[in-house]
Amino acid sequence: MDRNSVIGFTLLVALVVTYFLYNKHEQDKYYELRRADSITSAKSHPRVADSSKAANLVAAAAPIDNMNDSLRKTLPAAYSGKEQSVTLENKKLALTFTSKGAYPVSAELKGYKTYWQKPQYLFNGKGNMLNAILPVNNNAVATSDLYFTPTIRNEPNGDKTIDFSADMGNGKKVDIIYTLPADDYMMTCNLTLTGMPASSLVMNWNTEGLHSEKDIMNERMATQLYYKYKNGNNDYFTIKSDSRKDLDEGAIQWTGFRKQYFSSVLISKEGFTKATIHANAPATDTNVVAENREVLDVPMKPGNIQNINLQWYIGPNDYNTLRTYHLDLDQMIPLGYGPMAFVKYINKWALVPIFYFLASFISNYALIIVLMTLMIRLVLSFFTYKSYLSAAKMRVLKPELDVIRAQCGDDTQKFSVEQMKLFKSAGVNPLGGCLPSLIQIPIIVSLYYLFPSLIEFRQKSFLWAPDLSTYDSIFHLPFSIPSYGDHVSLFTLLMTASSLFLALYNRNMTTQDPNNPMMKYLPFIFPIFLMGIFNKMAAALTFYYTFSNILSISQQFIIQKYFINEKAIHAELQANKSKPATPSKWAARMEQLQKSQADRGKQTPIIKNPNKK
Repeated sequence: MDRNSVIGFTLLVALVVTYFLYNKHEQDKYYELRRADSITSAKSHPRVADSSKAANLVAAAAPIDNMNDSLRKTLPAAYSGKEQSVTLENKKLALTFTSKGAYPVSAELKGYKTYWQKPQYLFNGKGNMLNAILPVNNNAVATSDLYFTPTIRNEPNGDKTIDFSADMGNGKKVDIIYTLPADDYMMTCNLTLTGMPASSLVMNWNTEGLHSEKDIMNERMATQLYYKYKNGNNDYFTIKSDSRKDLDEGAIQWTGFRKQYFSSVLISKEGFTKATIHANAPATDTNVVAENREVLDVPMKPGNIQNINLQWYIGPNDYNTLRTYHLDLDQMIPLGYGPMAFVKYINKWALVPIFYFLASFISNYALIIVLMTLMIRLVLSFFTYKSYLSAAKMRVLKPELDVIRAQCGDDTQKFSVEQMKLFKSAGVNPLGGCLPSLIQIPIIVSLYYLFPSLIEFRQKSFLWAPDLSTYDSIFHLPFSIPSYGDHVSLFTLLMTASSLFLALYNRNMTTQDPNNPMMKYLPFIFPIFLMGIFNKMAAALTFYYTFSNILSISQQFIIQKYFINEKAIHAELQANKSKPATPSKWAARMEQLQKSQADRGKQTPIIKNPNKK
């Protein structure tokens, strides 16, 4: 390869390899933690109490469910009853609540199905809970142990409301009111406490995310906890075997449990004063992707009647949907993180708008990938042409470089000096081929994040791939190959084959450095290295890289055949040699600086030592 191609390609390889090695390191850490024993936090059942001394003693002695009928009659209505299920649904959600505790135990998203075309539940079962520790009997009463009376109302605007009411006696009452809009994923949850004044309230929020995608390991790797402070700062962490995080750096606006394509987010208008998050990915349960247990402190205003106003998002990680709430919930879509976090701005301000513009009138998402690739290549075509033109100039100068190399022998320093002289006299920029490679790196990495993150690709088929959001598989192996997997992805094979052909084509079109034989083989090693990584990547991504490689080959062939005339380039370079060298501004500046230093040296008087004879 010529010098500029070596520099550009080396930078590209170094950055991409560093990125993938970082990702692999994080995955290895994750899998190692996943092998550890799963630590599951036990659900506590605090004791219940009544305002009377007798009821307090009875409640402290035994759980309510184990009491006989005579003891139950001594307690207020909230401490006894029969648990029942209540459903609240709109066009998008079907939520099932339990009257014991007054919280949703299941959430079905109507417009979506699992990978196996079953109803899509974000969570379902008793492992899901939202309860408050009430300021009664030294905070010994939890709403999850109370029996509520539900009242369903249909609002005039189409919204539906459930009012769960629990009378605890002696003027103490709890109302938990859920309002589900007619056509939205954002539900409101308002708690009203009567006769139990407190400065703050502790709430417990438990969620078990259910497995719904093709590959549970990829689904777990994409399951994270996000949170945002009211001052605007936000962050996240990936759930591993046993993850714990204490948030106490200011008022927390929301905290979100994000699966690969769906999320459950609890939002406080007043802000949570602090939160303790304990998340776990159970190693043995293949039905549950991850568990989330959070303890939240909610500030309370003084008064006999106190209100807590919450919002609860239960829905898809749809970029446009999340943006409509103006709460920065779209930060949960990973458009760029880690060492390449800067690419999220390329996605957010360029690629995502292009994608949704095309999706507004094109229903075939493979065609959208094709059109986006063409648009990106068109934008970069000027820089691509400059790169190929620089390579052509190097080929034209190769005979003269061979002469210089023969004259210099093993003196590489002398060869470099003479080479730069030749480039300068011919008017060739040795770094002319680096710019296109450097410009393409952020775009390549941006699309690496974009395509697997967009829910629009989920369960969209193309050719032999039934789902562009996960890997395609044409053959399942009876064993697993290290660093490759137990299946064969055809798009990954096509991506690798087209990358190897492109590397071969580039090698034939560029000059080779005989002093660096490794550069002859590195372009062929790199695609093989990536084949194992991309074998379990989304088909949308591997299809993009395949088509991009084919387009690069075609583009290079057209430019080389119809736009680059090596005879004209050779004549131009020879003409440049006869022209007087025009120093660059930087060279002129350096020359002026050297001259000034020399003049100052002449003007400095020499002081003789009087003691020296």
